[in-house]
Amino acid sequence: MSAAPDDTGDNAVATDATTAVDPHLVRQIGDNLESVRRSIAKAAAAAERSPETVTLVAVGKVQPLERVEAALLAGQRVFGENRVQEAKGKWPDFRVRYPGVELHLIGPLQTNKVREAVELFDVIQTVDRPKLARELAKEMEKQGKRLDCYIQVNTGEEEQKAGIAPDEADAFIAECRDGLGLAVVGLMCIPPVEDNPALHFAMLREIAKRNGIANLSMGMSGDYDTAVELGATHVRVGTAIFGARDYG
Repeated sequence: MSAAPDDTGDNAVATDATTAVDPHLVRQIGDNLESVRRSIAKAAAAAERSPETVTLVAVGKVQPLERVEAALLAGQRVFGENRVQEAKGKWPDFRVRYPGVELHLIGPLQTNKVREAVELFDVIQTVDRPKLARELAKEMEKQGKRLDCYIQVNTGEEEQKAGIAPDEADAFIAECRDGLGLAVVGLMCIPPVEDNPALHFAMLREIAKRNGIANLSMGMSGDYDTAVELGATHVRVGTAIFGARDYG
């Protein structure tokens, strides 16, 4: 069992026989989480929404293990990862020691990683093409699972970015949901860096509305407040929680 963070001095917080997390880091990450939650609550209030309708997905991509564990010790339980391989090296152990973790895949998924993704994740947010949808449906049937899925929409129609084109979204959603039996519970987008994100969030909201989809994963560290005001149910926040990433 992991020890809870304490205020007994500068000794590290023990989490098992071999790892420890600096209590100052736990407090820092905890403070960052609380700051983000306050911002979410403020944005939700501006939109006359309850903050409980917004789930904070903490993005651990390329973050040191101790920072992610500090967030776990601070009480965060919903996390997003971009790569299957990185998540494999991190989450099996954390899941054993921290019950209640919900893990979202928020990065591109290659078809040769589908088996591992279905084994490891609880939610796939990046269903972005028919071949991937078919492979996910087959693998979930094989493993006896029915993971929640989000359709990634390329709202900016950027050639270098994954996602289904907006004008193909309705047909793709119908095929995933009705043809393949996937549990399509949400939509996800990543707006172009140079664009006003509000335009893309509003577009995603309209696609969801006409398809009867409840969840919207949109908004990151720089624009999650705008996303919440425009209906986001899930915001993906990394830097504002963990600090700048070190890509080595």
